[in-house]
Amino acid sequence: MVSIKDIDNIKNNLKGDIIETEIKSAARATITIKTDALIRAADYLFNELKYRFIIASALDSERGFEIYYHFSNDSTGLVANLRVILPKNKPDVESLTSMFEAANWIEREMHELFGINFLNHPNLEKLISEGNWAKGVYPYRKN
Repeated sequence: MVSIKDIDNIKNNLKGDIIETEIKSAARATITIKTDALIRAADYLFNELKYRFIIASALDSERGFEIYYHFSNDSTGLVANLRVILPKNKPDVESLTSMFEAANWIEREMHELFGINFLNHPNLEKLISEGNWAKGVYPYRKN
């Protein structure tokens, strides 16, 4: 069940950084934040609210490149998704690898498939496509 208290805590703590909040279901909420607030928001969910980082996912939409960072409150079952929307002409966002080693491979995969640049990532080398497509070709882009 979505914890209104958790959502209210997130809204209050990140008030200037939140673009929109959507309750998707009884167990899932999406909080769209400003791109430069990602580290602050992830730190708050992880260190203050004790949410566990699960994984991240991306998609190419009309709004830009959307990245969803999935966090779980295992005691309540709530999955909170932090979403950032990056412009297609400059898809840059800070890497979460300094906080979560688990972010390493998924960020490399998103870089390789979408061309998203994860700033301060320790190693954005190809992960899955060595020799499969030309440099500068990002197969999950819609263009």
